[in-house]
Amino acid sequence: MFDVWPQGSAVIIWIAVILASCLIGNLSPATLVSRAAGIDIRKTGSGNPGTTNVLRVLGKKAAALTLLIDVLKGVAAVWLGRWIGGEALAALCGLAVFVGHIWPVFCRFKGGKGIATGLGLLLALDWRIGLLCLLIAACGIAISRRVSVGSLLAGAALPLLTYKFQPDHLFILSAMAIIVFFRHRTNIVRLVKGEEPAVRFNKK
Repeated sequence: MFDVWPQGSAVIIWIAVILASCLIGNLSPATLVSRAAGIDIRKTGSGNPGTTNVLRVLGKKAAALTLLIDVLKGVAAVWLGRWIGGEALAALCGLAVFVGHIWPVFCRFKGGKGIATGLGLLLALDWRIGLLCLLIAACGIAISRRVSVGSLLAGAALPLLTYKFQPDHLFILSAMAIIVFFRHRTNIVRLVKGEEPAVRFNKK
């Protein structure tokens, strides 16, 4: 494990940076983009304020913007943590922005499923893990035409990839993987029943 942990007044700084990362996660681009289009994404489609629902409801451009901002949230939090306290704080900030995205305080703890933000923080922590998870997710989506399948496959692979490339991050990133499965529990039920909707990429 990491051998550099804060002591004394540095503990307060770490706590502040972790909380700041959580607040970064609270930013909901899906909500902002949908409001600009005159709708409430939380009351439309699946009701989930994430990229997939934005894609289904508003199309590719709105989804791409939502995806980009969510990814950058993860990158920003990890970079902030690394700048202030090194790799240990970077990993904690990554988990904080992920949790903040999924359970945002300012949106009554009803956020997205964290996949895009998770991708951003993984790329910032270790680009190899991030790219391999992206590749696994992309293959799952391409074959099944369901984003949830790609997300779950990437979540399942995350602990194994972390053990291979960044064992110091294993506990934190395994916790992320567990959260991914927890947030997709309704999707898993629909997949088992054959009721999970496919994503159409030709919406204008």
